[in-house]
Amino acid sequence: MPNQSKPRMVVDRARRGVGAFLVLVALSVIIMGCSRDEPAYVERPVEEIYNQAMDKLLAGDSGFAAADFDEVERQHPYSIWARKSQLMAAYAQYLGGNYDEAIFTARRFLQLHPGNHDAPYAYYLIAISYYEQIADIGREQKITELALGALREVLDRFPVSEYARDARLKIDLVRDHLAGKEMEIGRYYLDRGHYGAAINRFRQVIKHYQTTSHVPEALHRLTEAFLSLGIQDEAKNAAAILGHNYPGSEWYLDSYALLTGEDQRTVPVDRPWYGQIWDSVF
Repeated sequence: MPNQSKPRMVVDRARRGVGAFLVLVALSVIIMGCSRDEPAYVERPVEEIYNQAMDKLLAGDSGFAAADFDEVERQHPYSIWARKSQLMAAYAQYLGGNYDEAIFTARRFLQLHPGNHDAPYAYYLIAISYYEQIADIGREQKITELALGALREVLDRFPVSEYARDARLKIDLVRDHLAGKEMEIGRYYLDRGHYGAAINRFRQVIKHYQTTSHVPEALHRLTEAFLSLGIQDEAKNAAAILGHNYPGSEWYLDSYALLTGEDQRTVPVDRPWYGQIWDSVF
């Protein structure tokens, strides 16, 4: 019987050789295709790249503008345009809603150029990038606290800069937001009968956020919580402070009604009604 194993081995080797060759051809085609897809690196004048980036920014293409500003630094890292482009890239990222990238880029600018005359704007850009991410009071407020810290840094470092006024205004808004979060938690505890926890939250508002719009309600809620616990003196004290500082407040009218059972909206009195509780306490 003839030996057929050798011819079969030759055929198998030939098939494997053809297969390997085809694989190599396929890989070379893929590599050639990829090389054609990637544009060749072409160094361009710095003014050309920068102006192109500015044109895209003005046209509303903030993402492409940021990429071109990055290209300025990549191709001309030691030029004065590179410093300008770093900050402009951060601004473009901010406009595009890429706040984390904007914060990273602005911080990098400050690390590389801490004494640059545009440093105040870099700090401000970080602050407003946090500020734009502030969530409603029903959610976790870590970003709000970061925004407050960044805005305070702008105000502390550059109190007479053009950004200080806006930082001061935003600080007030952020503090009001944080006070609102405390009030929401306090009301949650109060509604469920956890009066001690509620009192702690309302006191935080009065102590740490005295200039916010939430203080009158916090004092009224303290009155309500103390009355629920049967602590009359503390309830009267909170109501008296409320009446003394916010005599026209609807919250004081509510507190007075809780303490006396009278609605001062309809019952006239000979002297300011907040003085009646104030006298009873002091």
